[in-house]
Amino acid sequence: MDDPAWQKNLPPLPGGKLSPGQPYGALALLQQRLLLLGDLATADSKLPERYQGALVDAVKAFQARHAIAPDGVIGRESFEQLNITPAARVRQIGLAMERLRWMPPPQGARAIVVNVPEFMLHGYDMGAGIVDTRVAMKVIVGTARKTPTPVFDAEMRFIEFSPYWNVPPSIARSETLPRLRRDPGYFDRQGFELVGSDGRVVGSLSEAGIDAVQAGQMRIRQRPGAGNALGSIKLVFPNRDNIYLHHTPTPQLFKRLRRDYSHGCIRVEKPLELAKFVLTGAPEWTETRIEQAMRRGKSATLRLDEPLPVIIAYSTAVVRDGRVHFLPDIYGLDAPLEDALQQRSQTLQASQTKENPAESRASR
Repeated sequence: MDDPAWQKNLPPLPGGKLSPGQPYGALALLQQRLLLLGDLATADSKLPERYQGALVDAVKAFQARHAIAPDGVIGRESFEQLNITPAARVRQIGLAMERLRWMPPPQGARAIVVNVPEFMLHGYDMGAGIVDTRVAMKVIVGTARKTPTPVFDAEMRFIEFSPYWNVPPSIARSETLPRLRRDPGYFDRQGFELVGSDGRVVGSLSEAGIDAVQAGQMRIRQRPGAGNALGSIKLVFPNRDNIYLHHTPTPQLFKRLRRDYSHGCIRVEKPLELAKFVLTGAPEWTETRIEQAMRRGKSATLRLDEPLPVIIAYSTAVVRDGRVHFLPDIYGLDAPLEDALQQRSQTLQASQTKENPAESRASR
């Protein structure tokens, strides 16, 4: 059962939002919730006459834990999150724990984990039974509407410096070919070339080439360079969905809180840091040498001496710096999982009742 502080919703905000300095008739209830959630220290529990001071700071802490811009303004999103009950949060944590139970323990001393709803990548060192975060960076994942990033685990085996980008057939047919028909000059501006099934490379665009790509007889490839869609590096962990980690020529997107903009692959904020982490056991690959390979403009593939576990995870509740953070369910996967777990529980209960009817009656 929820605490009395959640027995009713917070009343509507004046004008749809509450900014610092404004009056609000439910400040006492807001303060009580923030105290119980741990975002407001007990020492700061004196109720102000207006929404200000420690109460604003507590809301900022709450927003930071719920993937909301910590500006202290209670808008629609913050208001909705403040009204979610502790019981609902307990269920959300339970779903995260269930997914964690599915996750295979990484084999090896290091691992890379991407949590899709968090839009974050962490590189872990797990030597001597201690898990230590070595790298952490923002990522961009697949769009929720069309191309969500799948959840799976694999082993990283290659790094491609200054990579080519082979435009996937689905993207070529749905996006690139229509653009080229409207604007043939786009072919040269993007550094594209056509590659036949026999490896023959054609550096110019023609109507016959467009038809060949449409028919699956040729593919479109983007040459290495500053405008390449994969940026300066691609980290490959073979999988059936052809998902990989890579840099990007549009780093400004990392400034946004919600970052689902890709066709499914994962763009990384700090490619040099990630490459250094991946190549930790190869001292000959110094930072300078990695940078040179990334900037050379000539594609080169490096096979790793040992495969590195990569886990693409999906958890809307995580612990960071000793606090629980709740994240938006961008792909809508929590509700179906909760329904499935409830159905399984009901099925198990019905089965036990059928097998032990006397015990079931005695427990009533």
